[in-house]
Amino acid sequence: MPTINQLVRKGRKKIKKKTKAPALDSCPQRRGVCTRVYTTTPKKPNSALRKVARVRLTNGMEVTSYIPGIGHNLQEHSVVLIRGGRVKDLPGVRYH
Repeated sequence: MPTINQLVRKGRKKIKKKTKAPALDSCPQRRGVCTRVYTTTPKKPNSALRKVARVRLTNGMEVTSYIPGIGHNLQEHSVVLIRGGRVKDLPGVRYH
């Protein structure tokens, strides 16, 4: 428990909330260009070939994004719109 004098000198520290989708910069979606489209395998109990893409966003960041649905027509240089939302069994994939 701090004294009044300590609070006057230092003050209370605000707890900074860590964002789950930092590349979006508090925006609902971001536009980007696919740099690589590939498949990857999920974590331990699951088995599949999940479709993912490496996307270079308009703010300069490069993220790994999941491609949902059955079949897609994405290839390198395709323009995509990504949103937040992680894929639980793919480590490092935090966008759809």
